[in-house]
Amino acid sequence: MVVLWDGFETIVLPRRVRRRLRLTRLFYRSTWFLCSVPARKLLSKSHLESVLAYYGPLSLLLLIVVWAVSLVFGFALIYFSLGPSVNAFGQWSFLTDLYMSGTTFFTLGIGDVRPVTTAARLVTVIEAGMGFGFLALLIAYLPALNQSFQRRETDISMLDARAGSPPSAACMLERHDHEGGMDELQGQLAQWERWCAELLESHLSFPVLAYYRSQHEDQSWLAALTVILDISAVLMVFAGGTCARQAKRTFAIARHAVVDLAVVFNRPPEKPQSDRLAEGDFLKLKSVFEASGRTLADPAESESRLDLLRRLYEPYVESLARHFLLSVPPWIEAPGQTPDWQRSPWEDISVPVVDIIADEWKDHHLR
Repeated sequence: MVVLWDGFETIVLPRRVRRRLRLTRLFYRSTWFLCSVPARKLLSKSHLESVLAYYGPLSLLLLIVVWAVSLVFGFALIYFSLGPSVNAFGQWSFLTDLYMSGTTFFTLGIGDVRPVTTAARLVTVIEAGMGFGFLALLIAYLPALNQSFQRRETDISMLDARAGSPPSAACMLERHDHEGGMDELQGQLAQWERWCAELLESHLSFPVLAYYRSQHEDQSWLAALTVILDISAVLMVFAGGTCARQAKRTFAIARHAVVDLAVVFNRPPEKPQSDRLAEGDFLKLKSVFEASGRTLADPAESESRLDLLRRLYEPYVESLARHFLLSVPPWIEAPGQTPDWQRSPWEDISVPVVDIIADEWKDHHLR
């Protein structure tokens, strides 16, 4: 019953489970600890990402195996409690009941061991039906999980051209400093508001998705969520009008997501090891915003308000980043950082070509 209820809460129940003592939670805490601690100490960053990318899918398969083995063992105990209730053509023992349970659960139908009492026949029918139901739930569960992962990664990949690799709020502002850029950014924030809501719903229903890594080393769901919080906070402080109102809505759902995920994985907020937005970085952020033709009325007050907003989410981001061994994106793009779309194993696109692409892109928006 423990295994059946745990499987129901994990696969069927579409909401967060508040109960702390769960088989699935115990499984992921123990396996993630055994996998992440040695990998973090022995591997470099690039190799660490490659190794941990296997953890999400493999842990899900291993969890299914744990469920199946536990159910087979549990039914074997039921057969054993009924006494010598199976015809084994030999000496009866618990191993015989275990073999009977395994062949029944997986519906092998070999026939060398069969029930001989009414109670054993009833348990056999129940276990065989449960084996079919277990397989049907997995067939429905795995595609839903993959679809949620693909929807999450699609927008993360699109963020590369809009906010850099790794993404940053300053880079996102800089790439929208053309005429009409704030209106375009407002529309993107509306799309990211929906993305944050889908992330919240899918990762609360299927927490294993949080362990699925992105395709590139400098991309992750946590980095995307952090940058959306950063850019929303900046526009709430710097901008005005409808853009600021949309930024407030996006900030609200994004902070809701990061806090709820910290609760699900039992990660209390932690103070960041270093200030992501140093004193000089705020001046750079201010100059990037003013490049779009806008000015700040009171820079000192804006910096203070931005600092208050950052305290609402950065401790939760830091806690999740330490747990999942993910990097927190910077506020200011590092100098000389080449986006993923400019790189390949054979070449890097030269700077003049990139400038031509950028100029054509700005001319298109001006027209």
